[in-house]
Amino acid sequence: MSRKAVMRAKAAWLAAAAAALAIPAIAQQTAPSQQPAATAAQPANQLAPVNRRVTGVARPGYFNAPGDEALVQELEALNLPPPPPPVEYPSNARRDPWVVGSLDPVTHGLSANPFGNASGAFLSTLMRRMGTPLASRWAHIALRDALLAEVGAPRHVNPVDWVAERAWLLLRMGEADGARMLIADVDTDRFTPKMVQVAVQAALATADPPSLCPLEDAIRKYEPTIRPLVQAMCSSLAGEPESAAAQIDDARRHGRVGGIDLTLAEKVVGAGSNTGRAVTIEWDPVDRLNAWRFGLSTSTGMVPPERLLKDAPPQLRAYQARAPLLTAQQRLASAQVATGLGVFSSQSMVDLYSAIYDATDPGDIPETDAWQLRQAFVGKEVGDRVAAIRRLIGTDRPSLEREAMRAVVARAASLIAPDAELEADAPELISAMLAAGYDRQAARWAAATARMDDQNSDRAWAMLALGAPDTRNLDLSYGRITSFIGRDQSPGKIRSALLVAGLGGLGRINDRSTSSLNQRYGLRLGMRSSWTNMIDNAGRMRQPGTALVLTGTGLQTGDWGKVPSAHLYHALIALRRTGQDFSAQMIAAEALSRT
Repeated sequence: MSRKAVMRAKAAWLAAAAAALAIPAIAQQTAPSQQPAATAAQPANQLAPVNRRVTGVARPGYFNAPGDEALVQELEALNLPPPPPPVEYPSNARRDPWVVGSLDPVTHGLSANPFGNASGAFLSTLMRRMGTPLASRWAHIALRDALLAEVGAPRHVNPVDWVAERAWLLLRMGEADGARMLIADVDTDRFTPKMVQVAVQAALATADPPSLCPLEDAIRKYEPTIRPLVQAMCSSLAGEPESAAAQIDDARRHGRVGGIDLTLAEKVVGAGSNTGRAVTIEWDPVDRLNAWRFGLSTSTGMVPPERLLKDAPPQLRAYQARAPLLTAQQRLASAQVATGLGVFSSQSMVDLYSAIYDATDPGDIPETDAWQLRQAFVGKEVGDRVAAIRRLIGTDRPSLEREAMRAVVARAASLIAPDAELEADAPELISAMLAAGYDRQAARWAAATARMDDQNSDRAWAMLALGAPDTRNLDLSYGRITSFIGRDQSPGKIRSALLVAGLGGLGRINDRSTSSLNQRYGLRLGMRSSWTNMIDNAGRMRQPGTALVLTGTGLQTGDWGKVPSAHLYHALIALRRTGQDFSAQMIAAEALSRT
């Protein structure tokens, strides 16, 4: 080969190297939080985005080998064209940050503009301060749909920050996949500091360390504590085991993260190809789970000890319920929590039990809940099916798990014909159907409940009075309601207060009857506050999304017994005014089912 040909070959090689070293410009920001990102800190308010271009750095040896000066002179003589600019998002691939979401708001009963003219700053503050989980599974479901709806950002808010606030609330509700979908709809070069922080949390919640790698530059600047560990994990996942090993060793010597948090990062590094690193995780000194520990352990197929899972927040249990590397049996306990919250549907739990049934040794099947669920559907006699449902729901389960099992058996319960002879089980059968939204099937029990004894009749009647789509076959007279209140033995007559709040809020009794019952029994439905004023205004302004956010703030407790009756009353009125009658009915019926 001639010298001129050699020079041309070298020129082509250098041009290709220069092009390869140009990397996309990624504009990312973050902001200080109250805790490190690894501990699921709450994002703070942020300023407007500031673009920052990151350029490539040549590896040692690429341009400083002996004799390069002569090569450069010859390349200049060839008059080569300049290297191509860094890769940018093509205009046709750009996504509009002002309209983000995956659900059609109209088909979900939220109207085309769920938040109307509400201030984005106001809504963001409400969402950021909302405590989770919510008292109501159905309120959780309705709020999740509103947060995932494809809607325009409201006024007075950065559109990307608005998406981040929605995703952050979804994460705190246990909705890791929903949060990730929202984040994925925003181009990374438009990420604001708040979005970067929420994206880190979503990566941990979904047990997906590789999704931290596109954020590495932002983490380097804004989360320096975990940056060396993220860099090491990303190097390993990119097929650079030597670099990853050196980085993790350097982090051990000089980093600020140690103990199990460092060891788990090393475990992820060891999962890369050709690393040759075997790591043993010692959980004994660990006293709690956080997002970092959960995300990294689950990403390598590990299940944290049961003692840590029991003490973990229910939202974290919901993260584990959808972890793809765990078996159905390993996810079962957390899936029950997720279903009780509203993250999982009844059908999702039936599918999970089906997978467990298929994977269980035939000799062990009769001892499992999966077998009982099968019996609830295909038992030869009605008594066998009812008995299976009774065993699955039980009475000794925690509140969330019991609500989850009601949802699991809902379809089976809907197949049982109404019969007054089943009065001991009728309230739970109706509770189960309403837990999964089988309102019409539950309403078939209206006539049978009238022939039951007082205790069972009261409980079944109250749920149907609130949850049935049609109340023409139900006695909603003033006398029937006062009879219920007179027999109510709940603490502070909370069930009576929630019943009247539900009937009045749903418009199933008139304002005069509501006011009379409230005054006669001291049900405190007339309590006023800034919250009641705001949610009443959201209803009058026909803003379904705003009404749902405010409903969440009014139900931010894990115990229905702690929900003020006035909160339920005003929330139901607002939901009805904004066209969300079904959600309002299910929330009201759930209040009577779970107290």
